[in-house]
Amino acid sequence: MERSRADGGGGMSRDVSSCNTYNYGDAAYWDARYVAEAEMGHFDWYQRYTALRPFVRSYVPDFSSPILVVGCGNALMSEDMVKDGYQDIMNIDVSSVAVHMMSRKYEGIPHLKYIKMDVRDMSFFSDRSFDCVLDKGTLDSLMCGTDAPASAAQMLGEVSRILKAGGVYMLITYGDPSVRMPHLDRPEYGWQVILFIIPRPGYEKPANCTSTRSFLEPVPLTEEGLLPRDFYLEDKDSHYIYVCKKMDEDQISRTIPDANHSE
Repeated sequence: MERSRADGGGGMSRDVSSCNTYNYGDAAYWDARYVAEAEMGHFDWYQRYTALRPFVRSYVPDFSSPILVVGCGNALMSEDMVKDGYQDIMNIDVSSVAVHMMSRKYEGIPHLKYIKMDVRDMSFFSDRSFDCVLDKGTLDSLMCGTDAPASAAQMLGEVSRILKAGGVYMLITYGDPSVRMPHLDRPEYGWQVILFIIPRPGYEKPANCTSTRSFLEPVPLTEEGLLPRDFYLEDKDSHYIYVCKKMDEDQISRTIPDANHSE
């Protein structure tokens, strides 16, 4: 994508301001791209695992946890996670070219599996199959495609279905809360959403910057799911990490008001 973050105010609409003329939601586009860029080796969207490691290790402490990486492409993320100790990583992508390339590359590593699949229909997986679903840019790609809100709802509904109670959907995106929380903060998913904001790779803090906030600290959200008006965004092209924790039925019942007691 040409830009690393979305302009505010997008709501439930397509990310028009952050998309170029390519159809990132089209499998044919990705097949052609991976064929054209085969000699380049690999490409990691937004952040490498080294930057995301503290968040993954914090929310997925068990190395044997089943993990799903959606829209894996030809990134090194899953390989780096195996090197870090994770033992069960399923990778899916809508591109048959990417899946074929990665399956051949890692055929000797049993901890990594690759399957061609559309995130909007993951019926291959049973309910409550994974402790973690990792997404670096897949939801963003759908938001640049046709029927973006419907595609996002299909994907996120499937993610919620295959997550175990207590599991997490970790979304790394350019989308700030104004354009992502309307999709994530929906009662049918049963998620508690925690937000982190990290600078883009290579960002250097200005010498006159006095902010002491740690990027490992959760960022507070207003009741409307927005950043506080006085929140200082140090890097204007930051990446947003939404940790969506799947609540169990008791937790969900405590967060949704009983309609029978409403006035």
